[in-house]
Formats: sequence, C-alpha cells, structure tokens
Amino acid sequence: MTWQNKFLQVHGLQEKYLQHAQTWFDPVAASLVEFQAAAGAPILVAVNGAQGSGKSTLADYLVASLSSSYNISAVALSLDDFYYTHAQRAHLAQTVHPLLLTRGVPGTHDLRLLNATLDGLMDGSRYSTTNIPRFDKARDDRRAESDWDAVKRPIDIVIVEGWCVGALAQSEQQLIAPINALEAEEDQDGRWRSHVNQVLAEQFPPLYRRVDQWLMLQAPSFDCVYRWRLEQECKLADGLASNSNLKVMSDAEIAKFIQYYQRITEQCLLELPGRVNHLFRLGEEREILDYAYSGQCDVG
Repeated sequence: MTWQNKFLQVHGLQEKYLQHAQTWFDPVAASLVEFQAAAGAPILVAVNGAQGSGKSTLADYLVASLSSSYNISAVALSLDDFYYTHAQRAHLAQTVHPLLLTRGVPGTHDLRLLNATLDGLMDGSRYSTTNIPRFDKARDDRRAESDWDAVKRPIDIVIVEGWCVGALAQSEQQLIAPINALEAEEDQDGRWRSHVNQVLAEQFPPLYRRVDQWLMLQAPSFDCVYRWRLEQECKLADGLASNSNLKVMSDAEIAKFIQYYQRITEQCLLELPGRVNHLFRLGEEREILDYAYSGQCDVG
C-alpha cells in the first residue's frame, strides 16, 4: 500500500481528496523542503483555517508527504491539543469570566505549554524525545500525560494548525458592539471579549514571531462554519464507542458554540489573506478555488 492510499484510509477520505492534494498541496510541500534546506535549521509552519475547513487534514497530509516523498522529519501540532484542562478553565470562569469555561478562544489555550513543546521539538538534539499533549474533546479535558505522544528528535519541519493562529488583536472601539446573541446576552459589559483580545495582544505575537511560513485556508464566509462544524461533530460521534460519559454536541449546541468563534473568525477572513505566504481560497464545499503565494508575510 502506498503512503497516499494509507493516508486516505486512516482519514476516511475518498480518492478525489488525493487528486485534490496532489494538485494543490504537493507544490507547497516541495517549497517547504526548499525553504528548510536554505534555512539549515528546523522551521515552523503555521496553518490558519476556520472550523471544519480541513486544516488538520492539510497539516497531516503535508507531514505524510514530507516524510514519505522527501525523507524530511516533520510533525503536526494542533492548537486544540493545548487547551487548558477543564479544571483550569473552571478557575478562569470563576475568576475572570464564566464564558472562559468553554474551550476555543484565546485565553483558553496554554501557550506556555505550546512554546515549551516547540522548544523541545526544534532544539536540534538528536538523542531525545518531546512529549506532545493530546486533548480529548469528547471528555472536554486534556488527556493524562501517559497518553501523550512521544516524538523523537531531530525534527526538520514543525506544523502548527489552529483556527485562531494568525489572529490579531482588535481596537477597543471594535470591541464595543456585540456581534451576536452570545456577546449581547452573556457578555453585556464586554469583559470576556476584552480579556480574549488582551490575550491576543500579549500572548500570541511571541508565537507568531517564531513562524517561518504561513498558510491559510480561507473560507468563503462565516456562514459556512456552522455546516462544516456540524460535519466535524458527526464524524466525532461516529468515531466514539457507545458511552454515556462522552460529550458530543447537538445541533443547537453547535449553533451556540460557533458564536464563541465568530468575531475572530470573521476578522481572520477579512485581514489575514493579505498577510500569509500561501493562501488557498475555498468554495462552499471546501474545494479550492485558487491559490496565491507571497514571499513576504506580515502576521504579528
């Protein structure tokens, strides 16, 4: 079995995805190989995309392609695996704002842990391992350290993907008016969105400065996100054994859940396309409509 067929099997994808990936993503993999060779050191690649846009699959495909076609040591990290634990978010909900109990927005990620993990992966040592955290979305909590993945170094290319990777802080004026029912009803004084914005302003730029190449999957609009996110949840439910303790969201819960993401997602769709190196513009069914490359990026 070829690595491409194995990839399709592992991810439950149709043959048409492979044709799609070979057309659009293989050239990016080749350019990353050239960039890393010129750098002569491990590089960090960031992938932005709205929920359900396919960024995790893209990151995994690039890792598989880099490893199998170029003998490049690569690993993909998801920002989702670096959420605070449920207990930590419960503490934030009590001390800062109740909405911080729900994972997702900046302020619910452990960026110190993420940066420490990046330090471990990219330090160039040939004889040690780095443990990568894993988050269990069905249980809404970080997995025990015994369940983390151990990655042997050295790593040539690290890919980190996340829906808000690349998002920039807004002005105080932009934060005043609520943009949806969640903000209007549950953040009437704006404390939650101000805290999220402060985290974006203070904690994310140091991460951005580490990034060597930026990729974006640009959704056509935020309206697609609900349907894409619903498909994600159905896939999650299909992959779970029957267990009453596991948490899978209903359609109504997802409709509310994505409101947490709306402000920053819409901002990214508006501002980020002109700032990244590799831009893929998506259609309603996540098909790629076109691709643009820029040798310069302006994120953070």
